[in-house]
Amino acid sequence: MKQRIITGVIFGVILLGMIIVGDWPFIILMTLVATVGMVELLLMKKISLVSLPGLLALIGTWILVMPEDWIAVLTSSVFSKIDLLFFGLLILLAMTVLTKNKYSFDESSFILMASLYVGLGFYYFTATRYLEDSSLEGMVQLFFIIFLIWASDSGAYFVGRAIGKKKLWPHISPNKTVEGALGGVGMALIVGIVFQLIYPVYESISLVIIVSILTSVFGQIGDLVESAFKRHYGVKDSGSILPGHGGILDRFDSLIFVLPILHLLHLV
Repeated sequence: MKQRIITGVIFGVILLGMIIVGDWPFIILMTLVATVGMVELLLMKKISLVSLPGLLALIGTWILVMPEDWIAVLTSSVFSKIDLLFFGLLILLAMTVLTKNKYSFDESSFILMASLYVGLGFYYFTATRYLEDSSLEGMVQLFFIIFLIWASDSGAYFVGRAIGKKKLWPHISPNKTVEGALGGVGMALIVGIVFQLIYPVYESISLVIIVSILTSVFGQIGDLVESAFKRHYGVKDSGSILPGHGGILDRFDSLIFVLPILHLLHLV
């Protein structure tokens, strides 16, 4: 627990500091973090990082996590993200024929899904940080969502340990409980309301309540999605880069699930 707390504090300070700094250092940090997350998935699947599928997965992640204007500069505005991603998909599909199905459609699907999951998940970090024309509002909005996730994780953990009895989803994550999940939602609500009182993020408290509940619920679903990945591939943690926490995906699983959903629902 001590190691987990120390690692969490250090990493949290670095992340929040880089969000404040913003600009290209923050974008590069998100690209590096996304790269590590993609590497973790490839290693789970036992796909070599120096193979063509592994390289395409990394390139796809880099393309997706980059801001649109960076892609425009790199390609002289000739290609969009969709163009590049589809070209990569065609290469993957061609490989199933050229290798006489030694490389299967299942592996192609994994590469595409993993790139979308990690690349777009971390892309929405920068998309939130630079909302519209106000980088300050984007920064505050990102802080708000991150604090909600941290509150939800903490509430679920401590309430679950204290009074948790009814298993939430034992086949995927045997330690999670219904009581813990509700504790996570409750803690997210408290932090969301307190944050709104200190620095108003939304126009009404009712919207704060809705966003807080959705963030906690979908954040916990994102956690379960990562647990399902690990259980499927027979690993305890996605990686070991963060002592006491596991890998990058273990730490960011909730956020990269929540941020795209909040954007799709136009709540950020």
